[in-house]
Amino acid sequence: MLRRLLSVSRFLILVPVLGSFLAATTLLVYGGVECVQLVIDTVRHFDISSKGAKALALAFIEVVDLFLLGTVFYIIALGLYELFIDDRLPLPAWLEIHDLDDLKDKLAGVVVVVMGVLFLGQVVTWDGQRDLLPFGAAIALVIAALTWFLGKKAKKAAKGGETADAE
Repeated sequence: MLRRLLSVSRFLILVPVLGSFLAATTLLVYGGVECVQLVIDTVRHFDISSKGAKALALAFIEVVDLFLLGTVFYIIALGLYELFIDDRLPLPAWLEIHDLDDLKDKLAGVVVVVMGVLFLGQVVTWDGQRDLLPFGAAIALVIAALTWFLGKKAKKAAKGGETADAE
């Protein structure tokens, strides 16, 4: 009885899967609508200036940020679904998730890109008054930590593979 209950309880993961998928869909559609609106506004007002170019670049960077965040939620939804519900989803090999480490790796990679885009947005709008060094250093530190984490795991996996080959 308890075994059956625990077996069926894995379907509780459908709640975060659906929530993550809904968040991803919302962010991606919102980003798409905002991108179209941005293009329409740009064509309508057609202001050619360096200040306008910076504002336009920042707006598009923010749209890309929305797309990347939507992608994070989508990967979470797919990963949780694959891990707990059905691992036979027809996905490209690079998106297949077989354990929690695979999901963490994919998320860490996307987080690095999101943080890079976030910093790029700050650089594009930099007015010379703010000190970007502490902000950039904080982002660099987090990216370095994630890179170290992923690199250490890759080395550990490679050593494990060598051990398995030697046997």
